[in-house]
Amino acid sequence: MKDCEYRQIPPGVAGPAPGTVVSSPPLSTGPERAGPARRPRRKWEVFPGRNRFYCGGRLMLARHSGVFALTLGLILATSGLFFAFDCPFLASHLTLAIPIIAAILFFFVISCLLQTSFRDPGILPRATPSEAADLEKRIDSMGTSTYRPPARTMEVVINKYVVKLKYCYTCKMFRPPRTSHCSVCDNCVERFDHHCPWVGNCVGKRNYRYFYAFILSLSFLTAFIFACVVTHLTLRSQRDGFLATLKTTPASVLELVICFFSVWSILGLSGFHTYLVASNLTTNEDIKGSWSNKRGSEFANPYSHKSILTNCCAVLCGPFHPSLIDRRGFIQPDVGTPASPKSEIPSFGAKTDTSMEDACQDFAISCTA
Repeated sequence: MKDCEYRQIPPGVAGPAPGTVVSSPPLSTGPERAGPARRPRRKWEVFPGRNRFYCGGRLMLARHSGVFALTLGLILATSGLFFAFDCPFLASHLTLAIPIIAAILFFFVISCLLQTSFRDPGILPRATPSEAADLEKRIDSMGTSTYRPPARTMEVVINKYVVKLKYCYTCKMFRPPRTSHCSVCDNCVERFDHHCPWVGNCVGKRNYRYFYAFILSLSFLTAFIFACVVTHLTLRSQRDGFLATLKTTPASVLELVICFFSVWSILGLSGFHTYLVASNLTTNEDIKGSWSNKRGSEFANPYSHKSILTNCCAVLCGPFHPSLIDRRGFIQPDVGTPASPKSEIPSFGAKTDTSMEDACQDFAISCTA
């Protein structure tokens, strides 16, 4: 009996004429050599923003972080000089509590600074190409027959106040309430406060409480060191004379100069952010004058709880939100998703149950909850 050979014919292709001989593909003579396996890449390696990542994506900073190094160096140098040259004299002549209090403040300041600098401030992931194309179709459906392009804004109601959502041309999405695009880091950040070069990062939803704790504790540490250095120089000058004291303690004089010129700006910054926390405002909103301070006004702050204590608890004691960018996750192969049928794209003019306005309204309320 003859051996029969079978081969699958793709649909739409005519089969061989009867009587023709179908040749089988040549058999492989040996195992094919597989190419070198590519190492799976993580998302932080192809992150589109202007950030630097360390420790396998666990830590992140802005690309220009030289001022952050200056901040850390000033704190370490001033505190190191204080512990080396002032604390021994004050501990022996006054009390041992001085170096203990200074050490507690110092470690708290450094901890809050590192938490502010290396933490994700609340970056929103950019839209994928399929999501951006779908959103473009939805926006185009808003247009009219004229040549005027549709508006790239959307209005939602939050606590009976109308809030306008703006479209981000870089991230290809409508920004949630209180979100702004940082021009330095090139990212959309939730509850964007400002970009602080002194901490080398944006200040937003996920690290604002650490930033506020940092500047508040730094103001206490600076004032404490300043007062202790003045006390040290005063006690020494009573024994050795003022000029002799200045010559024998140049490190204390340097600490005095650094603390004197920095304590005023740090105290002012702490007071300003205390006002923002009590009002549930951000620096970005305060500078732009987004909301009015008058109650009942059309442009009153819709995020304020009308209570200083409640605002402080909402800003500083709220839940810890997870990071949305998943910077240590592996890059998945880009699988094309089928485009939505035209009938499934909600129109803004039509009365549909699941329109884009309702979706954005629910999303805006969930962001401010």
